[in-house]
Amino acid sequence: MAGRLIYLIGPSGSGKDSLLDAARTRLDERGCRIVRRVITRSAEAVGEAALGVSAQQFAEMDARGAFALSWHANGLAYGIPREIDDWLAAGQDVLVNGSRGHLPATRLRYPNVLVLLLTVDQAVLRQRLLARGRESVAEIDARLARNVRFSERLFEDNDPALCLIDNSGPLQHTVERLLACVDGQPVCA
Repeated sequence: MAGRLIYLIGPSGSGKDSLLDAARTRLDERGCRIVRRVITRSAEAVGEAALGVSAQQFAEMDARGAFALSWHANGLAYGIPREIDDWLAAGQDVLVNGSRGHLPATRLRYPNVLVLLLTVDQAVLRQRLLARGRESVAEIDARLARNVRFSERLFEDNDPALCLIDNSGPLQHTVERLLACVDGQPVCA
């Protein structure tokens, strides 16, 4: 029996990494692997515990087929290691921190993907992005506008494989919603 690809998406600053860290033990208890992404961000950058590589290293890895999924967004390159295919074939569920923009290509490769959309109130999201200090106000405003467009498109599809998870409140509440989605229980955002 094949495992499920669980594809967590949401705007930058929505708390995907914090959520994954908080849920890691309970996901592991369910036999769900959380994948470490490869990103062309310097190791000094604050953020997720990803494998940071140079743009050249990423291009070389991509050329030799090291990634099951890869994309470019916000001036960075992202890759999901090819090993996920082995884990899925072995019946393990695999959770990846994905990209909303790459979702159509992911669905082509993994038609039975479970999509988890992490949402957060726009005012809360703006404050998180400002506090992070990685981008200018103009870049943050562009991210927020892009977030609205992506969310509207996803909602228009009315996709039954899309599970909404609101992360505007306490993190533990968000963890419970994530686990409910993974367990196949209906969740209201």
